[in-house]
Formats: sequence, structure tokens, C-alpha cells
Amino acid sequence: MLVGRAAVSTVFSRCRAYSTKHIPRPVPVLPDASLETFRRDAFEPATPVLLPRQTFSQLPAIKKWFSSEPDEVVTLNRSYLARFGSIIVPLEISNDGKFARLEQSLSFFLECVNASSSTYQVQPSRYFNAYVPGARAIKRTTKSNDFFSAATITPPTARVYLAQAPINDLPQALKDDLPVPEIVMKAGKGDVYDSSIWIGQAPTYTPLHRDPNPNLFVQLAGTKVVRLFRPNEGKAIFAKVQETIGGSASATMRGEEMMQGAEKTALEGEVWDDEIGSNRVGWEARLSRGDALFIPQGWWHSIKGTGDGMTGSVNWWFR
Repeated sequence: MLVGRAAVSTVFSRCRAYSTKHIPRPVPVLPDASLETFRRDAFEPATPVLLPRQTFSQLPAIKKWFSSEPDEVVTLNRSYLARFGSIIVPLEISNDGKFARLEQSLSFFLECVNASSSTYQVQPSRYFNAYVPGARAIKRTTKSNDFFSAATITPPTARVYLAQAPINDLPQALKDDLPVPEIVMKAGKGDVYDSSIWIGQAPTYTPLHRDPNPNLFVQLAGTKVVRLFRPNEGKAIFAKVQETIGGSASATMRGEEMMQGAEKTALEGEVWDDEIGSNRVGWEARLSRGDALFIPQGWWHSIKGTGDGMTGSVNWWFR
């Protein structure tokens, strides 16, 4: 347990003094989830922390949006979410190294998730041919109504990720499932800069980047691992990658280049391959349902959804 700002600072100073080159250090955990503790030990000193485990386990979205039993794979509660199927959400689709962003209905996303967990496809053309980059054709035999790929009968290779969908764009009922935490409303300037949800089937991946505002990241379902770097260390990693690939991308304005090709591969290696010979010093946090991570302004971070089944997250940016 940590006691006060001094204890948190001590943990980080020890990490700097004794850390090996490549193994990330664990993010400290606050002793309690009170506003006073959070403001003193995390928000004001701009220090990454985990709130006590399962602090947000009672968020309505956790039980309403996801269906899971102990020791079972997490699935979406499609019957509940389908009520809001007409809303438009942003999607990221990746397939065999190719990437595309688009906006589609929530119903479309639910169909994709269902198809990605099934071997046979009923209407593959609805998203394979029209929306999935690099999709392979699906054929039907004369002996069966089942669809399958030209090679072997396998689930689709495409990954569809509902990424960074603003909560304010959701119907009121879904907004009510994600009430703004008190620490977000009161630790900063009294309101929320922005917020978003992230839902997808593991594995999911968000490349190394930084946010212009402090961030409270809460896990709703599944497991995610977050690796973090101080502003100067993250900037150095980014600069090294640009030099390695001969790129000239801006660290501030990030686009689709970080989701595919040479930059994605190089960034992922620098952040997640502990055998790469760099002098980086990073921290790591593993989040399960109800866990929350505070990411200070300017800290670089990359996130991976691990395991099987669905992962879901929500984040609020402080003003």
C-alpha cells in the first residue's frame, strides 16, 4: 500500500534507480479511491496510478453490455445493445496488415462480432467485400448453403474494433450506463473535456501515442495491458522509430500510418518487445473488469487487449 504523495514518488524514484533496461515496472496502486487521495497522489503530481482494484465494478454498462459467467469467455449482450442498433459508431477494421476506418451502424458492428466468432457466414458480402481491406472471396458449394473461404473453413481474419466512440453521441439510455466518475468531475476544472468507449474482440491494439489531456481509463470487460512512458521517453521512442523507418510523421497529429505498415511494426517492437536494445524505462498496468488507470497529460501509452472473447473500455479526459 502507498501512503501519500511521498510514497508514490519513492516507488517511481526506485524504479529509475534500479530498473533494468527493458522490463516495465508496475504502476503503483492508490490505497483508496477517495477524491482527496486521487488529487494528492495522482492528479496534482501528474503520476500514473491504478485505483484500487474493481473500484468501478458497479458501472451499469459492465452488467448490461456484456454477458459473462465466472471462468467463461466474455461476450456482448447483443439483445440489449441491439435496441440501439441504428446509432452510427466509428469502427476500425484491420485484416492481414491492412487497415481502414469507417462509420457504420451499431447493428453492423454486432453482426461483424457475431460473424467473427462463427465459422460459417450467412451474408459475408455485407462487410467482407465492401468494408474489409484485403478480404478474401467467400464461396458456396452446390451441396451446402454454408459459406466458407476458398482455402479452409475458418473464421474471418478481419478484426472490427469499435474505437473512440464519443459517449455524448450515444442515446441517453447508454449514457446513463456510464455515469461520469466523481474524480473526473471534481479533480480537475469541474467538467469533462471528452470521453469515449472501446469495444472489440481480443486481441485489440492501440499504438503508442499521447493525449493532450489527463485521462481516466476504466476497463468494462476482458483484460487489457497498458504500457506507459514519461513524455520525454515516449518522444525519444517515437523519434527513434521515425529515424529507423525514414519517416517524418508528427508526434502531435497522428493518422492511419500508425495503424499499419512499417511504423506500426516498429512502434510495436519498441514498446512491447523486451529484447530490443534500447534504454527506455516504462511502466505497465494490467486491467480487468472494474479496474481504472490514471494516465497523466502527455504520458505516452500503448494498449493491448489480451485473452479470448470481448474487451470493453471507457475513458474520460479531464478538462
